[in-house]
Amino acid sequence: MSEPAAPSRLVAWQRQGPLNLVPYGAYVLLTALTALTLPWHKGHGFALPVDVSLCALAALWMFWMFTLHPGWQRSAARMGVFVAGLILIMAALVIRDPWFGFFTPAGYAFSIKYLPWPSRQAGVAGTATVAAISQTWGINGTIAFHVAMCVLAMAINVGATCSLTWFLWTSDKQDQERKRALAELNEANERLEATIAENDGLHRQLLTQAREAGILDERRRMAREIHDTLAQGLTGIVTQLQAAEQAAADPERWQRHVTAATRLARDSLTEARRSVHALRPQPLEEGRLSEALAGVAERWAGLHGIPVQVTTTGTGRPVQPEVEFALLRAAQEALANVAKHARATRVGLTVSYMDSEVALDVRDDGVGFDAVAPAPARPGHDGFGLVAMRQRIEDLAGTLQVESEPGGGTAISACVPTVTAVARS
Repeated sequence: MSEPAAPSRLVAWQRQGPLNLVPYGAYVLLTALTALTLPWHKGHGFALPVDVSLCALAALWMFWMFTLHPGWQRSAARMGVFVAGLILIMAALVIRDPWFGFFTPAGYAFSIKYLPWPSRQAGVAGTATVAAISQTWGINGTIAFHVAMCVLAMAINVGATCSLTWFLWTSDKQDQERKRALAELNEANERLEATIAENDGLHRQLLTQAREAGILDERRRMAREIHDTLAQGLTGIVTQLQAAEQAAADPERWQRHVTAATRLARDSLTEARRSVHALRPQPLEEGRLSEALAGVAERWAGLHGIPVQVTTTGTGRPVQPEVEFALLRAAQEALANVAKHARATRVGLTVSYMDSEVALDVRDDGVGFDAVAPAPARPGHDGFGLVAMRQRIEDLAGTLQVESEPGGGTAISACVPTVTAVARS
């Protein structure tokens, strides 16, 4: 909440300036003028009692309407009656004794301080008229001349005092508008500061969530990389060493399996280092996706003795690296699953370049499995390979489908949109 606006200059002047002494000044002026009247009219019959009575009436009027009832000062109607009555009493005093024109400042002060706009102008104009009568009362000359001078004095007094009152009122109004605008600006600034503070909190929260999401994504990436490199490589090494153990009586076969295990260990170490540094797999650094898939299939076929037919449809073209990376890892995972579980005699691998997508299909004629059953229900299947494969593909807004049935082989199809397709959607 903003602080209440400071009072305007006119209001402050009315509260703390000379106008705050209006009641006391009015009594002092009236007392001084009454004291001046006493010796002037001494010995003039009824003149002195009439003047003293008018002075007493003025004092009683101010005392009753103003001093004795301070609550009436907040009533515009009562203050209007008070000022009008005081002006009439002043007019009577001025007509009898022109020096009572010195009492008119009290009329100006009461009007400006206690009358609202535009009643304030009426009080000031009435008091200015009384002052004009006082100023022209003793002028010598014809009646017409006297009336003309009185009218001229009225015009000057009324015009000057009303103009000054209007100037004070407009200045006060403008000052109040500035105060109100400043208060609204302060409130707007406070709301803006509150909004900024709230946005800072949201920003910190988003940064925290982004950091946590980044950590989770990195964990998932490392888990997939470890599975696609170290786990598959270690599985191949174990397989080759077991085969070498069984071929201990045949030195040539034993050497072939040991050499294959050594090559797998070196390849796995290289891939592990590349995964740690988030670099592209070596096959993709040496060629396009179709060429990399052909090299992977050739090495896998030579290692496991199962023929792989690699087919490319459509016009081969460079695609974004993350798409090539995901499809290459999907092919490696699919071939690793064939080697571990399928007992297949043939494998087909097809990469298809379409207008807005790149698709990979891996098929085998192995024993198959129940694709509907959860992974723990499938003997020998931990399920993480397919989960990691699906995560890679879906992270790129792609789809992964697995079709298989016991005795009917397995088909895995991964389809990923290209940059153009993503931008178009």
